Amino acid sequence: MEFSLNGKTYQLLRFLGRGKGGYSYLVTDGAERFTLKQIHHEPCDYYTFGDKLASELRDHERLRAVGIPMPKLLEVDRAQERILKEYIDGPSIYELVLRDEMVPDYYHQVRAMCRKLYPAGLNIDYFPTNFIVENGTLFYIDYECNVYDPKWDFEHWGNDYWWKSPVFLEYAENHASG
Repeated sequence: MEFSLNGKTYQLLRFLGRGKGGYSYLVTDGAERFTLKQIHHEPCDYYTFGDKLASELRDHERLRAVGIPMPKLLEVDRAQERILKEYIDGPSIYELVLRDEMVPDYYHQVRAMCRKLYPAGLNIDYFPTNFIVENGTLFYIDYECNVYDPKWDFEHWGNDYWWKSPVFLEYAENHASG
């Protein structure tokens, strides 16, 4: 399968995942690997969007300005609502929790992100599939951010999914593949 983006063709390597705003794919141009995000317009019963592509681009700029480690935005195809990002190669925090491979440094890194986000009045989606570790560095791979609300900050919501808490284990059981 192929994807086009602004007239360039990319080969599909594999499906990476589905989020509230789109589908992500690992693609290649034959020389390098990238993440291609295709915006979708499927309903989400717990989140309201306006223009998803505009939101994604606005949020990317806000997070970049704050200094959150995330994949570089490489290209945008507005007509097809596609975004090409740098591919971050490594396990997600979700995978690490499942495999009992979490290390304290990853908690320190997410809390360092919080120390930048909260004073800027922002929250990100702390769900552990949104964080990838590459060469020891934690990256937030989604560009979504929202106005800060303590109910949805790391300490009050996200943290429950960064260890084998009852909430994490219930989620993992309900979303086990196979």
